[in-house]
Amino acid sequence: MAALRNNDRRGYLRAQSCAELAFSIPLLIVLFVAVIEAGRVCLIALSLSSAARAGVQYGAQNLTTVSDSAGMRNAATADAAGLAGFVAAASHYCKCSDGSTSTCLSTDCAGSHRLTYVQVNTSATYTPCISWPGMPLAMTLTGQAIMRVSQ
Repeated sequence: MAALRNNDRRGYLRAQSCAELAFSIPLLIVLFVAVIEAGRVCLIALSLSSAARAGVQYGAQNLTTVSDSAGMRNAATADAAGLAGFVAAASHYCKCSDGSTSTCLSTDCAGSHRLTYVQVNTSATYTPCISWPGMPLAMTLTGQAIMRVSQ
């Protein structure tokens, strides 16, 4: 009689373990997919920042590449290498060393010297692999880099 009760108890424990596994596997799958999606978002964000940095590095080489917006965009696009919906915008601006604004003319900044900066803004569209409730179907991620041009 005692042996029969032990077999019943083992069967109950096996059934309980199977039920717990059946409830936990879907949760683990959802967590796994969420981690993969978060990793994709981080990868795209890092790629956008890197592309913006590549663009400003090209533009900050010297005073002739400052105004080459197409070259900065091309450098950023080459670094982005295949991001969906990638867009790059490049610009430059000047400030006086005393903090006042400048129009980048040589007559600006009386009493101080002019500082020239290049800026590249990047953006790309992120579309999740799986549609999540409450999440948009597509998001726009951005990156930005600003660098002073050495004169």
